[in-house]
Amino acid sequence: MDVYLLIDDDEILTSVLARALSRRGFTCRQAHTAEQALAACQAETVQYVVLDLKLAESSGLQLIPQLLAIQPNMKIVMLTGYSSIATAVEAIKLGAENYLPKPADVDDILAAFSVEAGQEKVVVEDLTPPSVDRLEWEHIQRVLQEHDGNISATARALGMHRRTLQRKLSKRPVRK
Repeated sequence: MDVYLLIDDDEILTSVLARALSRRGFTCRQAHTAEQALAACQAETVQYVVLDLKLAESSGLQLIPQLLAIQPNMKIVMLTGYSSIATAVEAIKLGAENYLPKPADVDDILAAFSVEAGQEKVVVEDLTPPSVDRLEWEHIQRVLQEHDGNISATARALGMHRRTLQRKLSKRPVRK
């Protein structure tokens, strides 16, 4: 069975992604630091890695060669909220299979792993920064996480009414 290793310091994102992949029949492991990721690769064979560019204490770019040294046949997709052409090129040079800007859903990630080198259907997306609505949604999610999911405390920290926050949270995240 294929094993996915999700490496991101955002624990909420990794748990949501792991749940979505598990529903599709994949086995998932999570790591939130470089040390946890390396330990997970040494403990079991991993076929696919979803790696965040910006980890709390290090860069995901530095982790690519270390992961491939342990398991050279694994496929790595770099996922980042700070996309740039320079980091995309560097990630590919270091051995990543693909590079996706956040937000990326499970279908985007699975498609990134299935793209073959030189495939004609590859579409180069415009790496524009996220919209103000998307940035607001991500900020709300970060503050909510900082307050352990407490809606009232999050609303106070954001300076908005609790019902307004609940209404914003009930909507789907803005794509771009």
